[in-house]
Amino acid sequence: MADKLCYFKQIEVGPMQNFAYLVGDPDKREAAVIDAAWDIPRIVGIAEGDGFKITKALVTHYHQDHLGGDLFGTHIAGVAELTEQVEAKVYIHKTESEFLSGLVGLSGSDVVEAEAGDVTQVGSLDVKFIHTPGHTPGSQCFLVGNRLIAGDTLFINSCGRVDLPGSSPEDMYSSLQTLAKLPDETVLYPGHNYASEPHDSLGAQKQRNMYLHLSAKGRQEFLDAMS
Repeated sequence: MADKLCYFKQIEVGPMQNFAYLVGDPDKREAAVIDAAWDIPRIVGIAEGDGFKITKALVTHYHQDHLGGDLFGTHIAGVAELTEQVEAKVYIHKTESEFLSGLVGLSGSDVVEAEAGDVTQVGSLDVKFIHTPGHTPGSQCFLVGNRLIAGDTLFINSCGRVDLPGSSPEDMYSSLQTLAKLPDETVLYPGHNYASEPHDSLGAQKQRNMYLHLSAKGRQEFLDAMS
C-alpha cells in the first residue's frame, strides 16, 4: 500500500509468519525497513523495485526472528546482511543494543540507541518511537502517521508472550495501557501474521482484544489472568 503522504509496505517473511515493513517518503524516495529478517534480498528488492533507497533499519525487539541471528540451529538473515547490501544504521532501544554484537555481529558504529519518545526522520517522514516493554525489556513500537507498527507487543486479538526470559507481565500491562491511549483510528500492524486479517483499527481492537479489555479493568486483574 502507498499513498501521497507515506510509502508503506507490509511484507510477510519466513516460516514464523513474521511481518517486515517498509515506510518511506515518496518525494525523497527514502525508506526505512522495520524488522528486516529472513529474506533480505526480497525486502531490498521490493524497495528498489518501487524506486526507494533504504536508509535506516528499525528493530522492534532483539529476538532473532525480527533482526537475524542463530535460532534453534538455523541462521536467520537479518540486519547484518542488510547492512552489507545498503548503507543504513540500525535503530534499537538502548536497553537491547548490547545484544546486537553477540547475536548478529554488528559493531557500535552500526547502531543507534533509541529512547522512548524519540523521533527519526525518513526523508521528511516522522517515525515516533514508543517504548513498550513486556515481551522484552526494550520492545518498542513505531508510530507513522496513523499507523502503529507494534512488533510483538500487540497482535490482532492478542498480545506478546510474557513467559520468556526478560519478559514482564507488569511491564506488558503498562505498555498496553500506553497503546490504548492512542486514537481509535490508529491502524495496528503486528509483528506476525497470526490472525485472519493482517491489520485492524485500534478502536476495533479495544472492543475485540481480550488483553486490552483486561488491561482496562486494572493491573491486578490483568496480572491474575496472565499468570
